Amino acid sequence: MILLLTGGLISVLFSCSSVSREQSTSSSYYSMEDFDNVKKIDAHVHIRTNDSGFAVQARKDNFRLISIVVEDGPDIGIQQQYAITQKKSFPDRVAFATTFSLKGFNDDGWVDETIKHLDQSINAGAVAVKVYKDIGMTLKDKEGKWVMVDDSRFKPIWDFLVKKNIPVIGHLGEPKNCWLPIEEMTIRSDKSYYTRHPEYHMFLHPEYPSYEKQIEARDNMLEQNPGLKFIGAHLGSLEWDTDELAKRLDRFPNMAVDMAARVTHLQLQSLHNRKKVQDFFIKYQDRILYGTDRIVDDTKAPEEVEAFVHRAWLSDWQFFCTEDTMRTSSFEGVFQGLRLPETVLDKIYFRNAQNWFPKLNW
Repeated sequence: MILLLTGGLISVLFSCSSVSREQSTSSSYYSMEDFDNVKKIDAHVHIRTNDSGFAVQARKDNFRLISIVVEDGPDIGIQQQYAITQKKSFPDRVAFATTFSLKGFNDDGWVDETIKHLDQSINAGAVAVKVYKDIGMTLKDKEGKWVMVDDSRFKPIWDFLVKKNIPVIGHLGEPKNCWLPIEEMTIRSDKSYYTRHPEYHMFLHPEYPSYEKQIEARDNMLEQNPGLKFIGAHLGSLEWDTDELAKRLDRFPNMAVDMAARVTHLQLQSLHNRKKVQDFFIKYQDRILYGTDRIVDDTKAPEEVEAFVHRAWLSDWQFFCTEDTMRTSSFEGVFQGLRLPETVLDKIYFRNAQNWFPKLNW
C-alpha cells in the first residue's frame, strides 16, 4: 500500500478551452500528444516505501525521479535506505539526494560527524544534499538564539560539497503566505493548512525570524559561497513574484530553482500577467527545474498512486506546453497555458537537472 501526499499540490481542473489544442504542426512546440515521448525528470519527490508503483508509473510517463531525503517524517536513515533500494531497483529511473541531521549541532564534533555522514552518502550514490527549513525556523544555539543558514558553522560543510561537486537543494523559509493573515493569503491550500496548523502560521508568531530574515540569510549564504551549486526548492521561497526571483538569479549565477509544489503560484501570476511569466521562463530557461514534491509511503494502493501522479504530471504539462484555458481549485479565475517552446521545455524537464546535478548518470 502507498500513501500519496504533496506540499501544496492542487489538482488542476480543465475547462473547455477557448483556445484549441494545437497539433504538432511545428517542430518548435510540443503538444499534449508529445507527453509520453519527451524525456522528463521530476527533480523533487520523496519516496518512502520499497513499493515499485511510483517508479513504474514514472517509466510509463517517461519520467525519472530524484527522491529527496529530508529531516522531516521518518528517520533520515530509514528514508535513505528506501531511496537506495529504489535506486538499485530502478537505476535508470531513480536517483536520490541525502541530508544531514541537526541533532547535536551545538556539540564540538557535529561538523566532523556531519561531513563523515555526507561522504558516506555520496559514496552510496547521493547526487545532492537537502537543507531544510529547520535552519532558520527551529534550530537555536547554546544561548537560545536562532541559527540561520549563513551561520559560519556551516561553512566547512559547504566547502566539502564544493570540493565534491555536490549541489545543495535548499528549502529555506516558507511561502510568503505563511507570514500573512489568513484572509490575505493567495492560495486556498495555504489558507486551509495554516488554519488547521496555527503553530506553523508565522503571522501568529512574531518571535520567529521574519520572512525577510529567511531570504536575507539565504542570500548571504550564496554571497559567501559562490562556488556552491544551489537549487532553491519551491521557487526559492520567492514563489509570489517572478520579478523578485529574477533579481536573485541575476545576482547569484550559482543559483537555480525547482518548482516543487509551487506551480499553482506561477499559474496565479499568469492569470494576472501571462507574458511576464512567459518571459521569465524564456530568460531563465537554464535555471529552472521541474519538480512536484510528491510524497509516497505505504498506505494507498499502487493503482491509486499511479492514476494520481499521471493526472498531476499531465496537467502541469498542459500548463507549460499549450495555450489552453485552465482553472484550478487553488484560486478563483481563468488562466491560459504558457505554450513554451520545446527547447525551453527540454531544459526545464530534463537537461537542467543533468547540468545542476553533475553526478546524475542519465
